[in-house]
Amino acid sequence: MNVSVGTTEAHYNETPPFHPAAHFAEMPFSEISSSPNPAYALLRQLWLDLGLDSVHAETSAWNPLGDFIQPGDTVLLKPNFVTSRNISGDDLFAVVTHPSVLRILVDYVYLALKGRGRIVIADAPEMGCEWNVLMAAQHLNTIQRFYRERFNFSIEVYDLRNFAMRDPTQPAYHSNRLTLTGDPAGHTFINLGQRSAFHELPSANYYGADYDRAETIRHHHGDIHEYCISNTFLAADVVISVPKMKVHKKVGVTLNIKGFVGLNTNKNCLIHYRIGTPRGQGDQLPDGRPVPDQIHIRVQRWLNDHALARRSPTGDAIYAVFRGIYRNCIKPFRTLSHDTRALDGGNWYGNDSAWRMATDLAKILYFADRQGCLQSARQRRMFCVVDGIIAGENAGPLAPSAKACGCLVAGVNPLAVDMVTSRFMGFDFRRIKQFSILNDSYWDFGFSDPLSLDITMNGRAVPAPEYFSLEWKCPITAFVPHPGWRGQIELVHSGRFS
Repeated sequence: MNVSVGTTEAHYNETPPFHPAAHFAEMPFSEISSSPNPAYALLRQLWLDLGLDSVHAETSAWNPLGDFIQPGDTVLLKPNFVTSRNISGDDLFAVVTHPSVLRILVDYVYLALKGRGRIVIADAPEMGCEWNVLMAAQHLNTIQRFYRERFNFSIEVYDLRNFAMRDPTQPAYHSNRLTLTGDPAGHTFINLGQRSAFHELPSANYYGADYDRAETIRHHHGDIHEYCISNTFLAADVVISVPKMKVHKKVGVTLNIKGFVGLNTNKNCLIHYRIGTPRGQGDQLPDGRPVPDQIHIRVQRWLNDHALARRSPTGDAIYAVFRGIYRNCIKPFRTLSHDTRALDGGNWYGNDSAWRMATDLAKILYFADRQGCLQSARQRRMFCVVDGIIAGENAGPLAPSAKACGCLVAGVNPLAVDMVTSRFMGFDFRRIKQFSILNDSYWDFGFSDPLSLDITMNGRAVPAPEYFSLEWKCPITAFVPHPGWRGQIELVHSGRFS
């Protein structure tokens, strides 16, 4: 199982439609960019390092993705399009995949398709994402136009959500919810049943991503653990995951595995945490919160459950009244403590729910067939490219600080790529719960021992035991985890990996 890591200049090509800065023999076009495009040359080199189509390397016949993609295939490019702004005010592209990286993949997918098939770029962002704002920043329309005019080939782009907030600065009022068309191919509910990581856990305190806990519990109880999955994804012959390299407040890191939440189109199917503290079988917050904080959180929970979850004008009115009382009469004198505010919502290392959701989606990614039935063998061809040219640390995933890494990581196995990327970030994957899925012998994820991975770094083979050890000198300063994860996932053990 091969994974290739490479570094280059830490900046993107900013000139749409993001042509390469030099002509390459295999390219079916002659246009080049007047601006540097270091990511283009780097990803091309990573494919050479992986030995893709080595027989034709550096010739006009080179087709690096030809082993995975055949003419006539439908290829889904799944970026990280989680939101339309970096809440911290820092670079948006510390949060979302940069379009210049997507452009490289479009070019080589088209090359492998030989002009016959479909290229689809799709994701389901969080409900506050303003799609038009995000698309204005992405300039994907310029890539679509280039391919339409140059090759008479359509690049399809879809927002897979079934709703979004009209005004993301306002609460999730019924009146603030905009119905969207969602996936043009529809969706399929996939029940993992007893194979879910949530099986046999108490379900009464589950919290999803869209306030209606009753709906979340309908999808997760007893032997029912189901997710609402995009049919565009299920129908794809090839899935290419293109996540952003960044830390995450609920699972430690968000790369390929966690990124596949974007293929679930009903947010209430996604369990984010369990209400309460560990003492009460919850993981929303650590035990020992100040009493005023506990009261504040319980009131907020009651309002979410009995007002916002109604999705009605009455619910809106109830929430608005209490919101006004809080803002005018309570907030000037008492708010949540800084520590509670930072950790609330399962934003800490004790979150025992979100990683389970991520691993459930990994099982669907690998093993769900076109009809949504789980099989024992992998059901689709996959490739991964992690965009870490500009990465995100500290308050990820929605408010990270930009980290200039100049890094891309590539490979065919999402789980292997995520483990290698986590180490590049300075983290010990053994301390990140989502990677425990590798210990489930029921599923064959393509490898069982991380020490068996073949890793190259800037063209040099690095033995896996050396790569994962503390002694391996990563060329990038270690990432700062989310505040709720500091001191918990960093690689701190001395000695070699064992």
